[in-house]
Amino acid sequence: MTLRISSALAATAACCALSALDAAAAPATITVASFPDLDRAVKVALPMWDKLHPEIKIKLVSLQIEDHHNSMTTALAAGAHLPDVVAVDFGYIGIFAESKGLEDLLAPPYAAEQYRKQFVSYTYPQATNSRGNLAAMPADIGPGMLFYRKDLMDKAGIKEEELTRSWESYIESGKKLKAATGAMLLARAGDLKDIYIRANLKDGEGIYFGDKGRVLVDSPRFVRAFELAKAARVAGIDTKTVAWTSEWSEGFKRGKVASQMSGFWFGGHLVKWLAPDYKGQWRSSGLPGGALASYGGSFYAIPKKAANKAEAWEFIKFMTANKDVQLSALREISAYPSLIAAHADPAMDEAQPYFGGQKTRQLARDTAVKIPVIRVDKYDWMANEVVNSELENVLEQNKDIKTALRDAKALIERRARR
Repeated sequence: MTLRISSALAATAACCALSALDAAAAPATITVASFPDLDRAVKVALPMWDKLHPEIKIKLVSLQIEDHHNSMTTALAAGAHLPDVVAVDFGYIGIFAESKGLEDLLAPPYAAEQYRKQFVSYTYPQATNSRGNLAAMPADIGPGMLFYRKDLMDKAGIKEEELTRSWESYIESGKKLKAATGAMLLARAGDLKDIYIRANLKDGEGIYFGDKGRVLVDSPRFVRAFELAKAARVAGIDTKTVAWTSEWSEGFKRGKVASQMSGFWFGGHLVKWLAPDYKGQWRSSGLPGGALASYGGSFYAIPKKAANKAEAWEFIKFMTANKDVQLSALREISAYPSLIAAHADPAMDEAQPYFGGQKTRQLARDTAVKIPVIRVDKYDWMANEVVNSELENVLEQNKDIKTALRDAKALIERRARR
């Protein structure tokens, strides 16, 4: 009996040991929650990741950008159903950083301060909350640029300097373009507002909020932005479509929209999605009037209740601090690198066939170094919605601009309880 028990115990112990070895050999799996097109940056980097970290598998979950951020906001508030890594768009970084649901990456074991100087100077401040915690690491940035159809401009006799000399000359070029070709200069007049409110900010200034939460939307900057948008609408040079809808995208696909002001990343949308049939006919330039603007950018964060924080941190460092990964995202989705080392790579000097051989990345690099630190706020997303609603009142119902902005300010202050 003793022999049988000993044999049974030995067999059980051996079985347990084998199970433990199997468990140790099995790769860990971390979940990365992202959104288009940033999810493609992950997909293209996975072969490199698998070679470096065969012991950690990546499960990528992607939702449309608004759905993703709404879902993650709910999950962080509830502390449940959280991934290991959360991708965050610039438009949401303020509210996510203040949520208290994300790890402070400056604290041990992350110690992200050691990497600060490796990134574009304004990226860390954007992801730093009011408590001084770094909520996310920068993946890419969005130097503001003007993309335009050179073939249509040539047909209308419009030179690049006419498009970019001033905001007024840009709008006048739209009138000339429409008369000569029938094409519209803009998909939506609101694009002028979107870029102007981000242009030429002072270092540390916010888009919507200033010191102590002061609401800025009735400032001369917003008045001018609304005036430009209305001028474009009155001139009849926009298609009046809603961004990211099928009607909006068809304008580019059918060659009915001749320009777009956005972040550098928009070039990737043209190449892969919006206008693949117009290779060689698009160009890029600086913004009208020599304006400098940051439009967009992406970050990666770790929820406090993530199950695999150590592995998540390794993945975030891989996506943000690895030059080859940053360059692969540049080539795949035109995500301009936040990592300074990537800016000196020969890839920045490569001619881009889609843009007629233009070296578009050089322009983005020159712009990126001049962009100031932009203050973010947890209510940026809300302020953006309110301002957009009032702009529609101006464009569609001819509401007085200063009245619209005063109303916007009052509503933002009420919703933010300031």
